[in-house]
Formats: sequence, C-alpha cells, structure tokens
Amino acid sequence: MVGMRSPAMESGFMTCIVGISDGQTVTIGGDSAGSDGWHVAVRSDSKVFQVGPYLMGFTTSYRMGQLLRYSLNVSEPDTWDVDRFMVTTFIEAVRECLSTGGYARTENGQEQGGKFLVGIHGRLYVVDDDYQIGHTISGYTAVGSGYLVALGSLHSTARSAVSSRQRAVMALEAAAELTEGVRPPFTVVQSE
Repeated sequence: MVGMRSPAMESGFMTCIVGISDGQTVTIGGDSAGSDGWHVAVRSDSKVFQVGPYLMGFTTSYRMGQLLRYSLNVSEPDTWDVDRFMVTTFIEAVRECLSTGGYARTENGQEQGGKFLVGIHGRLYVVDDDYQIGHTISGYTAVGSGYLVALGSLHSTARSAVSSRQRAVMALEAAAELTEGVRPPFTVVQSE
C-alpha cells in the first residue's frame, strides 16, 4: 500500500457526491461508504454538510472532510464576482485549513488537497486535488467512484418535474445499485 494514506476509512476510492444548481438553490447529496481500498464500511459521519453559507460534499478522505467541516474559516463572498472570490479567497482559506490540519501534501513539487463540491449563492463548484475550481454549465455534477452512473441519472432527470432533492437521491441510488463502493444511507442538504 505504498503511497496510500492511513487505512482509516478513506472516502475517495468508494463514494458518490452529487450536486445540482438551478441558479438560485444548490442541492448536494452523498452516500455513507468509507473504504481503505479493501474493506467498505458504512459510516455515521456525513460527507455532506453546511459550513456557514457554504454547502459541501467531499471525496478523497474523511480527514479532509472533517477539517473542512470543523476548521475552515472563510467569510461569505463580499463581491459580485463570486467566481473570483472562490478561486482566490476561498481556496487560500482551504489551503491554510488543510495545511494547518496536517492533511495537505506535496507530490512532485505540487501542493495537493482533495476533491469536493461547494455550493454558494446559487452556484455549484468542484474543487479538484490541485485546488482548481470548476463550474459546469449543465447545472449538475458528481464526483467519487460512482460519478459516471450518477451523472447519467442527473442527465436523464434534468428536464423532468422531479425536485432537485429527489434527483440527488435517484442519482445516489443508481450509483449504489451499479457501483461497488457506494452505500446508503444518503444525506442531502439544500441551500435556502
């Protein structure tokens, strides 16, 4: 297991996090699987939560998620340019949080964190391992090992009358049915 983190039930190998935005409301949902690469367990600590005005759902590591949930200190965007705020102020706060918490690592001279979704002000973002921010035009995304199945489900329900919360659950159910490492119960949070 060279190169792997502690076998303390990582989530990136086995997980599914989905996000939906209609431009006003953000919905993020996630499963409860944790894995060390060999064993999958259902955990009671959620991969999806709210920190101040931010909705988040993480993959990669429970340690990273715990730091984001309990140690991240970042204000609400104070500008009309939310994308710029996320790329600069938000990411700098995330980098500091993960570094101080002993999670951030350097590989081949590049600092790396982990992958997670963030919802703020009706926008849905993907933060990647290298801290780049992604913002899809489709209004939905998914990350983790079950992401392809979840994306198919989200695509097929995009024009339906089904609520965002139900779409998230349907995508997670599809990923759990067709992906080895995705497990209920599912947690879904929605912005006000």
